[in-house]
Amino acid sequence: MKILFYGTRDYDRDSFTKVLADYPDIEIDFTKTNLTWRTAILAKGYDAVCAFVNANIRDAMTLEILAGFGIKLILMRCAGFDAVNIPMAKHLGIRVCNVPAYSPEAIAEHAMAIGQAANRRVHKGYNRVRENDFALEGLVGVTLKGKTAGIIGTGRIGAALCRICKGYGMYVIGADLFPNKALLEEGVVDEFVDIIEGENDSKHVDYDSLYARADFISLHAFLNEESYHMINDEAISKMKDGVIFVNTGRGALADTQAIIRGILSGKIGAAGLDVYEEENENVYQDRSGLVIDSVTARLCSFPNVVMTSHQAFFTQEALAEIANVTLTNARAFANNAPDDEYVFRSIVC
Repeated sequence: MKILFYGTRDYDRDSFTKVLADYPDIEIDFTKTNLTWRTAILAKGYDAVCAFVNANIRDAMTLEILAGFGIKLILMRCAGFDAVNIPMAKHLGIRVCNVPAYSPEAIAEHAMAIGQAANRRVHKGYNRVRENDFALEGLVGVTLKGKTAGIIGTGRIGAALCRICKGYGMYVIGADLFPNKALLEEGVVDEFVDIIEGENDSKHVDYDSLYARADFISLHAFLNEESYHMINDEAISKMKDGVIFVNTGRGALADTQAIIRGILSGKIGAAGLDVYEEENENVYQDRSGLVIDSVTARLCSFPNVVMTSHQAFFTQEALAEIANVTLTNARAFANNAPDDEYVFRSIVC
């Protein structure tokens, strides 16, 4: 089986090459070029393609070109499917596989790291000391022990962060449409917010009670039509003054302009952002030589904001897991294996 890996960097090449000997039936070629409708032609002669979260496979033309070259498998070396036009893939008979949980702890640890860095102004203090400025003005933060954490989305990543918050001595409130009661039994989550029954058997989570009580809010929900801009002006207005806000999920879960207004008003006392709405143009690119007029640049100008470039997953352990799961899925497809031999959160075909 021949697979073309799009949008690869040296670390992708290294991590996949290390495990490739365990998959002798698979051949890989790497290209730094990202997957779009313009570059889909490069897949000619391959059996499958592999892409990352910053690819553009939402464009139906991209999928049509891939299908025209006989591509029947798209391997996403990430957890989400939001970079893929799933209905079109299904229509064209293209199977899409993901890596459902390559390192929940890595992402949870990074969420707490950037939340605490913003809260305690670690980045500002570091830069001051480098310039022999040892003043403390403007660096005051809050102690997390005894505070309340609101974790939105308590899957593997959210649950890992709940455990970290408990280690800090925090009271943990979980919010999930499908609450994991085992987390209550383990003492990892102190309570889940209520699920409200709506019309036509609809259900939604009572986020308002979490917003009103949480001193620290972290997003780990999936991005879909319902969760798009779930953090907006209305949601922020219901939060406690000075809340620590963290997003390592998806940028579009939060309205960037609303986040800026929340920071300026003092509603958001500190923000740690690993993802943001306009990241696709920037993520994994060196744009240091450019003058960029963007909301990203504005967010970076705030002393109580720490931003990183979608790197929450980026550990050696996570890269190894991504490589093994991706190639396991490729092998299962090549062998016409039943669904239970894939590693996936969802398979589309």
